Amino acid sequence: MNISITGILLGLGGKCLLDWALVFLQRSHICRGFLGVFAVSLAAADTVLALSVAAVHAQAGGYISLPGLTLTRYHECLLVQIFGQLCSALQWPVALAAALDHLLAVTRSPPPLAGGARPAARVLVTGLLWYLAAAHVFLLSDFIPVMEDVPHNQINQCWVSHSSPVLQVTAALLLALCCGALHAGRGEPLSTELSSKGPIAEESRAHSGRDVARQAARIFLSTWAPFLLLLAVLALLPVGLPAHLALNAGWLCFLNSLLIAAILCAVRPASWTTQGPAAVPPDSFSEWTFQLVSTGEDQT
Repeated sequence: MNISITGILLGLGGKCLLDWALVFLQRSHICRGFLGVFAVSLAAADTVLALSVAAVHAQAGGYISLPGLTLTRYHECLLVQIFGQLCSALQWPVALAAALDHLLAVTRSPPPLAGGARPAARVLVTGLLWYLAAAHVFLLSDFIPVMEDVPHNQINQCWVSHSSPVLQVTAALLLALCCGALHAGRGEPLSTELSSKGPIAEESRAHSGRDVARQAARIFLSTWAPFLLLLAVLALLPVGLPAHLALNAGWLCFLNSLLIAAILCAVRPASWTTQGPAAVPPDSFSEWTFQLVSTGEDQT
């Protein structure tokens, strides 16, 4: 699809505002999860791209001369196209890395690193994913830039690709959530397994897989139903979402909640029966509070 450079700047500006606003909203726990660390790196990358495109576009001649380098409007389009390819390449790796991070938190698996080493490990993984995505785009993919055959100062629009991995990741995780809910719903109440195993068993026995699955799905949908509707509309549009805008902090927040819901449904029987209610990863949008039928109290 072809988008005017002004439209690209407006889109990047709005994306940067959204990114930094959500990073600020989650500042108290931004380093407690992989998605928070990645959101900071994404906001920084979006800001650099927006400032670079704006700086070139603001010049009357359509170029900027730097020591040993001249940036023109060809480079504006090239940067946007490369960044779009990077965002598309990162969708699945980011989702898988976040799923592993959440799974370790929910199951309370002993982490190999403790204290301040865990945030450092998340930063390392974030940098590694950006590096591998860049290597894929430049060395392994069949990416070919699309440029107008006109002088650089006459370029007023750029060709950008649309992103399909966003919808693919969403569909796959929603399917996983449904499968997890169905699997949990077929389980027997925990009271048959935990008749005399202490206080945690007394609380856990009131939970059946069906209860946890229903409550997890309700919590997720009560927050994100409008966003799911928006994604459904985007899937039906012939144009689609520009690739350089598809990976954003809002999408990462949605991904965070969806992963929590899917993992809670999938691993609850194994983790809750032995350790009690799971330690839910931080979420600024959905409140993962479950009702204990036996006590009438909420327990996260």
